[in-house]
Amino acid sequence: MRIIENIISDRGSKYAVSGGPCRNDAEAKAFLKELKRNKKFAKATHNTWGLLTADGPIKNDDGESGAGMVILRMLEREELRDEIIVVTRWYGGKHLGGDRFRHVQDAVRHYIETM
Repeated sequence: MRIIENIISDRGSKYAVSGGPCRNDAEAKAFLKELKRNKKFAKATHNTWGLLTADGPIKNDDGESGAGMVILRMLEREELRDEIIVVTRWYGGKHLGGDRFRHVQDAVRHYIETM
């Protein structure tokens, strides 16, 4: 498991990105459970994730509507399979509008570039 914290800060919201090898929905649930053992991540507003498996794409927006699809599209573009990417957001009190999707993209890009 790789965790990169404090990569984006905007209007009080803070973002982190995590990821690691993952082949299916059960492994994704186990990955998230392990991530949330860290209280900081357990208390996050959103832990949005995407994963491309042999059986197809899996995603979870975790309340950040549309963010899982943003992650999936980037995984498909990079042809990155069997690697879960989780974008974590701690809400800072101000709505970010469409900027939140740009932040999700930037977080995923940062993860992929540092692999």
